[in-house]
Amino acid sequence: MVLFDRIPLPVAVCDAYGVLRLANAALAAEWGTTPGRLKGRDLLDLFVPRDGTQVERIVEALRLRRRSRYTVAVTWQGPGGAGRCGELTVDPVSETPSALPDLLVMVRVTGECAPRPAPAPATSHPNEGRILALLAAGASTARAARETGLTTDGVTYHLRRLSRRWGAANRTELVARAYAAGVLEPGVWPPRPRSAGAGAGAPEERPGP
Repeated sequence: MVLFDRIPLPVAVCDAYGVLRLANAALAAEWGTTPGRLKGRDLLDLFVPRDGTQVERIVEALRLRRRSRYTVAVTWQGPGGAGRCGELTVDPVSETPSALPDLLVMVRVTGECAPRPAPAPATSHPNEGRILALLAAGASTARAARETGLTTDGVTYHLRRLSRRWGAANRTELVARAYAAGVLEPGVWPPRPRSAGAGAGAPEERPGP
């Protein structure tokens, strides 16, 4: 642990859903805080992917139990609100090939950049809003996968992340929390994500019939 904390490169260990288990001092310094305060945070709440499809590719690779190294271009806001740019290197690690891996994440800082609009705290990927809207309309996991172009495991991955973030015990509670958080447009049918301008993190789009 002492060696881990002294690594000058920002490094973290996450579970398979991106929740931080460990963070070193260099990573915490990017946020002007201490490693202990980052434990339990969602990695995608801290770093905004420039291309969401990169995240989907990692989800699919984890589903297939692949152990390759993956990179994701990201932006984030450093101490004082300065925009930062960099790249996450993600290495799946596990004791056995069949086990769901933890993720060893290293951050390469490439410099400062113009800060992007902050994502809504409720969701961190556009597909999450679309999945929640389909779920609210009564869609199954299989239908949500077809409508979003994901695999069923990809849909399940997003639902598990949201359930952990909101503390939802089941899908009914998950939908209720999505409306309470302003992710879904109230008073419309079929359900749809709120537009980005209205404060949600997903583009406004009607689910298919």
